Amino acid sequence: MKRLLQGLFCGVLLLWTGAVQAALAPLAPVQLGIDRIDEYQAYFAGKRVALITNATGVDSHYRSSVAVLADKVQLAAILAPEHGFRGQVAAGVKTDNVVDPATGLPVYSLYGDTRKPTPAMLAGVDIVVFDIQDIGTRHYTYVSTMVYAMQACAEQGKQFVVLDRPNPIGGRVEGPVLRGGLESFIGLYPIPLRHGMTVGELARYYNAVYSLGVDLAVIPLKGWKRSLYIEETTAPWVMTSPNIPTPMSALAYAVTGIFGGTNLSDGVGTTLPFELAGAPWIDGDELAAVMNEKQLPGVVFRPVWFTPKFGRHKDAACGGVQLHILDKHRFEAIRTGTELFAALRRLSGDKLAYVPSGELFLLDKLQGDPALREGEEPVEALLAKWQQESLAFRQAVKPYLLYEN
Repeated sequence: MKRLLQGLFCGVLLLWTGAVQAALAPLAPVQLGIDRIDEYQAYFAGKRVALITNATGVDSHYRSSVAVLADKVQLAAILAPEHGFRGQVAAGVKTDNVVDPATGLPVYSLYGDTRKPTPAMLAGVDIVVFDIQDIGTRHYTYVSTMVYAMQACAEQGKQFVVLDRPNPIGGRVEGPVLRGGLESFIGLYPIPLRHGMTVGELARYYNAVYSLGVDLAVIPLKGWKRSLYIEETTAPWVMTSPNIPTPMSALAYAVTGIFGGTNLSDGVGTTLPFELAGAPWIDGDELAAVMNEKQLPGVVFRPVWFTPKFGRHKDAACGGVQLHILDKHRFEAIRTGTELFAALRRLSGDKLAYVPSGELFLLDKLQGDPALREGEEPVEALLAKWQQESLAFRQAVKPYLLYEN
């Protein structure tokens, strides 16, 4: 035990030193797609534009994309995804059509009565522009909103333009590719759980491979590399939804986001959503010891006790761990999430329960592979299988990538 603790201390010290060095490194200058709109004015000359966006749609000076485009193109309508135009609506809650008080333009909900732009929404519009910050994990709805809009534009004869943004958790690809039969609005196509692509690259890939048939253009980033996390760049960060307030929560979501398919807490309802994991029946000291003994790269686990103020286990004291991700470039999100889930399942015994989703389980849709829930394959076997899937995916998408490593 003494040797293990000494090893953990040395490992934490090395991770902390690396984190300090990374924090002191100069930020990589990045231009967003919206920052480069003047270079692509020919796309918009004489055209009426509908913009799909939310609070994350800002330029590098934090000016809203609505305001930027209203000054430069004929902006005719705004369309909003899950969480609403201003990003304040809780997950899964439908939103209504509203009017933007700043411009007087209609804001049509794509998370209400329809999730696909209707002909009435796009009447008189020539181009639909997509400008939303994704978070790099498959089980998130913004990319699905983009796909449905691409389909609508193909059907209605509209051009589709993506104003590209960084993948905030970098270009690493990990985890299972979505299995057939598990498709849903949180994952439409078979891509890995951590896909490593920007929305512009995904649009190019989906349009070609799944024959969406839309007239597509991407206004690319300038200065972004796949090795970069968003906090290592000058690109702005705006919370992408109420429970993804920071870049760290976005990265942690790739680890614990699957817990939403169980009765385990993922920290939602606390000030550290997705950075905490546990349950009322879990002993935080025991879980931390189990996880730290694995010596997973780039992360240490601290025992915690927390009480969610809303959501799962509201007002119930939970034991668990906080993920301290100290070296993002060594950190393996899906390995960490799989090992953490396996440990929690073992410590939970018959207290663990799964959330149904129609005739399936939500955990399967989130993870993309029912094998994790079924628990018949060892963790290492699962990870080895998923690594091969990720390698094959990286090869398949190469023709559609826009940025270097």
